[in-house]
Amino acid sequence: MKRISLYLFVAVLSVTMSCQKNNKTKSSEKQTQTEQKETKEESLKLTPQKTELTWTAYKTTDKTPVNGTFKTLKFKEQTGKNVAELFNNLEFSIPVSSLFTNDDTGTRDPKIKESFFGEMIDPDVLTGKIMVDNEEYKVQINMNGETNTIPLKVEVSDSNEVTMIGTMELKDWKALDALSSLNEACFDLHKGGDGVSKTWEDVALEVKAQL
Repeated sequence: MKRISLYLFVAVLSVTMSCQKNNKTKSSEKQTQTEQKETKEESLKLTPQKTELTWTAYKTTDKTPVNGTFKTLKFKEQTGKNVAELFNNLEFSIPVSSLFTNDDTGTRDPKIKESFFGEMIDPDVLTGKIMVDNEEYKVQINMNGETNTIPLKVEVSDSNEVTMIGTMELKDWKALDALSSLNEACFDLHKGGDGVSKTWEDVALEVKAQL
């Protein structure tokens, strides 16, 4: 009888310890899943490698678009709990030498760098900062010795791709002389069907960032 009782005690103890172990394992797994979820929610990341700036300028009286980009964007990698926190106070710099328009002739890029940016006070680099206040996004741009701010329209996709759109008016950066220089260098190329050579003062900006 004593031997049977001992066996029974050992069996009950074994089952109890097994249940406790399973409960601890499940609890640990649940805690890990929760921590991973919280980490995912709190770690949106912005990197230069997954961020692209494109610009669209316009020529001819028909306002024909000319698209380009800057291959190099410099800013510190940042993380944030949400998109607004991620971008707020993000400082950046853009080397003008990285300008690229995918022009087959190979003549457009040098003309823009020399005849437009080359006529400015700071011809080598553009700098600025993105600011967010009450979900309103703005970008401050330093160019030609002038600093101005433009509003940004922001959209975020389900895959966490952020698109920011804004428009620069070159007169706000006192860059109309540089624009005239560019139009002179590209005079015939900026003629439309009416024979008028024109380079427009507004430039559209678009930033796409995959978080």
